[in-house]
Amino acid sequence: MFEAWGRALYTRRRLALGIALVLVAVAAVWGTGVFGKLSSGDSFTPPASQSQREADQASRVFGRNDADVVVLYRSATMTVGDPAYRQAVTAALNGLPRADVARASTYWSTGSPSLVSTDRHATYAVLQLTGADDAARHTNYEAIEAGLTPASLAASGVTARVGGTVPMEVGINSEVTANIAKAELFSMPVLLILLLVIFGSLVAAALPVAIGGIAILGSFAVLRLLTMATTVSVYSVNITTILGLGLAIDYGLFMVTRFREELGRQPTVEQAVARTVATAGRTVAVSGVTVAVALTSLMLFPESFLRSMGYGGVATVAVDMLAALTVLPALLAVLGPRVNALRIRRSLPSTTGHRPVRAETSGGWYRLAHSVMRRPAVYATVIVIGLLALAAPFLRISWGGVDARTLPAASTVRQVSETLDSQFPANSTAPIEALVTGARAPAQLTTYLHQIDAVPGVTGARVTGVKGDTTRIDVGYQPATVSSAARHIVTQIRDLPAPAGASVLVGGTTAGLVDELASLGATLPWMALLVGVSTFVLLFLAFGSVVLPLKAIVMNVLSLSATFGVVVWIFQWGHLSGPLQFTPTGSIDPTMPILMLAIIFGLSMDYEVFLLSRVRERYDQTGDNTAAVASGLQRTGGLITCLALLLIIVVGAFSASGITFIKLLGVGMIVALLVDATIIRVLLVPATMRLLGRANWWAPRPLRRLYGRYGIREEIQAERAEVSV
Repeated sequence: MFEAWGRALYTRRRLALGIALVLVAVAAVWGTGVFGKLSSGDSFTPPASQSQREADQASRVFGRNDADVVVLYRSATMTVGDPAYRQAVTAALNGLPRADVARASTYWSTGSPSLVSTDRHATYAVLQLTGADDAARHTNYEAIEAGLTPASLAASGVTARVGGTVPMEVGINSEVTANIAKAELFSMPVLLILLLVIFGSLVAAALPVAIGGIAILGSFAVLRLLTMATTVSVYSVNITTILGLGLAIDYGLFMVTRFREELGRQPTVEQAVARTVATAGRTVAVSGVTVAVALTSLMLFPESFLRSMGYGGVATVAVDMLAALTVLPALLAVLGPRVNALRIRRSLPSTTGHRPVRAETSGGWYRLAHSVMRRPAVYATVIVIGLLALAAPFLRISWGGVDARTLPAASTVRQVSETLDSQFPANSTAPIEALVTGARAPAQLTTYLHQIDAVPGVTGARVTGVKGDTTRIDVGYQPATVSSAARHIVTQIRDLPAPAGASVLVGGTTAGLVDELASLGATLPWMALLVGVSTFVLLFLAFGSVVLPLKAIVMNVLSLSATFGVVVWIFQWGHLSGPLQFTPTGSIDPTMPILMLAIIFGLSMDYEVFLLSRVRERYDQTGDNTAAVASGLQRTGGLITCLALLLIIVVGAFSASGITFIKLLGVGMIVALLVDATIIRVLLVPATMRLLGRANWWAPRPLRRLYGRYGIREEIQAERAEVSV
């Protein structure tokens, strides 16, 4: 099948490239408009959860009550009781256009003591913006941003700083856009230079980068199509850039390497293209489907953030795979031997596969493999113990949410949030909300309020709205909003008996985190089952063994565990927070490890498929497991190392992000790539395959027949070896 596809692409290579050129032009013009269509107000709360139902019902009954913008005022000489203070702030707020601001609440309009600092020199205004959705409110905020801190305030002796939900979302959007530009500006030239060193030819080096560019533009177009049907997170652009460029480089490097190798073996360019697609193309297809399935598992989660990341990831992998299996073979067919044009040196490195077959029995990777396989039990034991030691901190992980500390320390939004936490009544802008429906007797509500007040950690409960038979109660509390202590308060309030004949919904930011953690915990086993079963099936169809898929899954679990342990050590415990420039919060956002699991599991299988494809190919020719493993590592060891290095370059720009959870994702992926491409693939895989011996390739007879009929394989032509292998 794959060989026939390669021959068809050779025959219609110019038509294929013409169609690809038109599609890329459309993607470049239309697809890049996706940035204006993405959502930044992503919901991390399950749609059917109690907190979401509370928010929906409160919005229907009382209207929107969100603190879209918080403007913090301070005077060094005046207190909030001074008329001049009130006059200056009121004049500034009255100068804002009514078309953009639906409501502005201040201490002077509400009389609420929670809006005044402990020293009474600071106060804040809560602004609710007009606009039917996040995009409209962002636009309205940008229209009034300059007017929130007018010169007249400073002249009156009052300073103003702006924070709140919408400014935080706008700031994160700007940071994400800057990250994308930084990643492309930094990574593209570096990738081209490294590929030039690897290939020794400018033409060959440019091909993976070209596929990467096509993949990113194509992914943007697919994401824009998705925005027409569903909400897609602005953060999906990060995963699109990382995977789009990273996988394109992986697949491009693997395909070009194999094509240059086949040019030396096959009598015609057509046969070289056909064999490249039949071997490397098959591997790319298996790898792409495996990565896509891992990312598809994100769609099992009800949270829109994870679902949209799954949409973006699967779209990106699909475009990458299609580009590698259509555009790249067509380009290779047109270039032929010219793929080696514009060389920077005459001799080519062993990673290109361009040396004779005898190099497979004398190269450095071959010798390393044999060194490992001479003492497989020792290597396996030491490595597993080391990986488990790295994973140990993961046992002490503490889950928490995202707050303003995820922004850089210099961010005004973060500074406003920290001031509100330190100088104002606790959680004044993020109370726990209890929505009581059906309580008719005032005594019932009074009793319920007293019960809430008696919950340890609660600083006060007060009625903030009554309409019909619905009453809204805001609950103040002492612990930090996203802390485990605050979550425990939510649980205790939910456990209180509702007033007779009434129903109660408990919501708010903290309650949303409680529901999010419960939802993630309930869905995670299904994610693991989907990823595990689908990976097992795909690897069985690719290699005809039930042992290799199980071993691959175990290897990935070890690699992921070690990565998560390092992430906890750095981001929860705060080690390296100085050099990495972030503020540790003592907890980890639960969506990040899940997102990392999907991405890293897919990429790890990417390398596993690359290595096992070469091992299986040699095993089919020789029947010698040890020689096949050594030969496979010799052929792919340098390649996998180069792939990991190139992807680290891509991810590196994100590890420098000013947004902590994007930094966490970048650092986590770098750790995973280093562990996977060195310790796992180069040392542990050869050791375990030597210990298992011929059992690596075992499958029950019924499954062998199934593999013979439906296996994803090609009949491999025997290669003329210059020495016996």
